[in-house]
Amino acid sequence: MTRPRPETIDWLARLVAFDTTSRESNLPLIDAVAEFARGLGLTARVFPTPDGRKANLCITVPDASGGVRGGVLLSGHSDCVPVDGQAWASDPFAVAERDGRLYGRGTADMKGFIACCLAALPSMLAAPLREPIHVALSYDEEVGCLGAAPFVASLREAGLSPRLGFVGEPSMMRMIRGHKSINLVHVSLTGVSAHSSLTDRGVNAIEYAAEIVRYWRGRAETWRAEGPFDLAYPLAYTSASVNQIVGGNGVNIVPESCRITLEFRAIAGVSDSDVLDELRAFCAGVEARMRAENPAASVVMEVAASTVGLDMPPDADVVALGQALGLESTADKVTYGTEAGVFTLGGIPCVVCGPGDIGDAHRPDESIDIDQLGACEAFLGRLVDHLRAR
Repeated sequence: MTRPRPETIDWLARLVAFDTTSRESNLPLIDAVAEFARGLGLTARVFPTPDGRKANLCITVPDASGGVRGGVLLSGHSDCVPVDGQAWASDPFAVAERDGRLYGRGTADMKGFIACCLAALPSMLAAPLREPIHVALSYDEEVGCLGAAPFVASLREAGLSPRLGFVGEPSMMRMIRGHKSINLVHVSLTGVSAHSSLTDRGVNAIEYAAEIVRYWRGRAETWRAEGPFDLAYPLAYTSASVNQIVGGNGVNIVPESCRITLEFRAIAGVSDSDVLDELRAFCAGVEARMRAENPAASVVMEVAASTVGLDMPPDADVVALGQALGLESTADKVTYGTEAGVFTLGGIPCVVCGPGDIGDAHRPDESIDIDQLGACEAFLGRLVDHLRAR
């Protein structure tokens, strides 16, 4: 077992102790990390949300000449998922060590990676570097990567513009070049209620919702049968599902309302915007038929979350750097989403590589193997050596 340095474990304990569930503010964590960085003499740029409730943070270790442009981005999200309704063997917000693993909410996803980066800041600062390193902490990744796009804009406005990056989602320290997009859509149908013995006086929201459900199931079946396909994924085609449906007002009432939640996860050969436009057009057709019965009826489609996919070519500079740093290069792609696609779309080509197993994320008794933190420390050490000014 490669035990990580005490500084890394201490940082992990500090980070886990902050309840940064997405519904909460992440500012206490951001402020503590920024204060630590500034104590080292580093610049810590805090980019708050418009309401001031949350913030992104970028800590820049400059190159040997004091330059901050370009360089390597090391990115992790500060938020985590809730523990509500989960049975934990120990306090989810206090790190506990058992059998070579560290338990606590966010240990794998992804405060373990952040802890390794923060513990490595002094060695990055002492190098010196021929390129800067930027350690980035974002907000609201877990609810649709909401903080990543503003973060890209903030980095550009600050004149930083990293040339490439590593997003430290748990990948067992394998370099992941691709993942699917994720799109979550709510469709709310409003009909007209009536006594169920007088159906001609109402507009049945559930029955019309069923048309959308059948349409969406047909989309899923077409992708499964006809593709396009990418065999690097465990599920080689774009997937679609109906994840939730809520409706009805009573057992003897023509239902006035129904809300369905649809999801699709697309491979690179499928255009997210085209799929959403087609769904929007279908919903408009349903609305037109409902309004033909009663003009008061409506259908409202809302894209609740949309995360772009990642499809980094094998000859990209960031892949070459990962290989030079000893990362296992694999053609495998993953079905979960990350901020890497958003950063790449914003001009910072990224791959995914971080300690821990995604299978341990979001679960009760979330944990990370101590060896994984040691492997991440070793990777960061090799990165510093690679960037060391000669």
